[in-house]
Amino acid sequence: MKIGLQIPDFTSPGGPARLGADLAAVARAADDAGFDFVAVMDHFFQIGVIGPAEREMLEAYTTLGYLAACTSRAKLITLVTGTVYRHPGILAKIVTTLDVLSGGRAWLGIGAAWNDEESSGLGIPFPPVAERFERLEETLQICLQMWSGDESPYQGKHYQLERPLNSPQALSSPHPPILIGGGGERQTLRLVARYAQACNLFPGPDLARKLDVLRAHCDAEGRDYDEITKTCYFMFDVGEKGEKAAEVTDQLGKLAELGFEAAIGAVANVWRVTPLEIIGSEVIPAVAGL
Repeated sequence: MKIGLQIPDFTSPGGPARLGADLAAVARAADDAGFDFVAVMDHFFQIGVIGPAEREMLEAYTTLGYLAACTSRAKLITLVTGTVYRHPGILAKIVTTLDVLSGGRAWLGIGAAWNDEESSGLGIPFPPVAERFERLEETLQICLQMWSGDESPYQGKHYQLERPLNSPQALSSPHPPILIGGGGERQTLRLVARYAQACNLFPGPDLARKLDVLRAHCDAEGRDYDEITKTCYFMFDVGEKGEKAAEVTDQLGKLAELGFEAAIGAVANVWRVTPLEIIGSEVIPAVAGL
């Protein structure tokens, strides 16, 4: 099983003046510890489960570009991009840029978006959910077309591109892997089966059923279920001195038994950096063979 760090909170002990240095220290520690992913949320306001909207929040892809220079091996991903936040052609260019400048470490994490508060606050169009899913599918098609080098016009219901040129092309082959976040059984998991290399689900009692639904969509799409990487959001809390490391390892083992190959999520007390080092020395080696 692979482990990924998501950084959802940018309220660091040193405040905004120290945030760049503190964030670099966290990313380097995760990279050195053997984390396979470093991820950030794609939000412009902080979300309620973390804190009030006014709490510090950095723009995702600017942050990932910075973290690309601070790391050397971890994959870089949003968990996940809101599809309506950026025009698909621009999003393909953004992820390509991240991939080229990071040496081929970019993933596209994407979903239909949900936070209407930040959208209305910043004047971002936020159509009804059915249209957001239509736009998500067109975005996936456009990104894949641009990454294939096909410059022919794209004519969709919501997006029209006369020449979807992408130069330079991404270094990742055949393209930056696509991870679709969310557990919606009718639309989200169908899009995973049709377009994605990975999915991300939230923990809960219905995880096994969600994977069964994904398998059924794969059968319907003629897709090999086993070639899709299954990731699950996970809260890492190894305790002050690592006293909970064995408990975390056991929990990850149960996810692996269900069929999950990666766990990505926040690390408690991450700004202290020590928890990352504990995960690197005690958890990552223990779950590497799962």
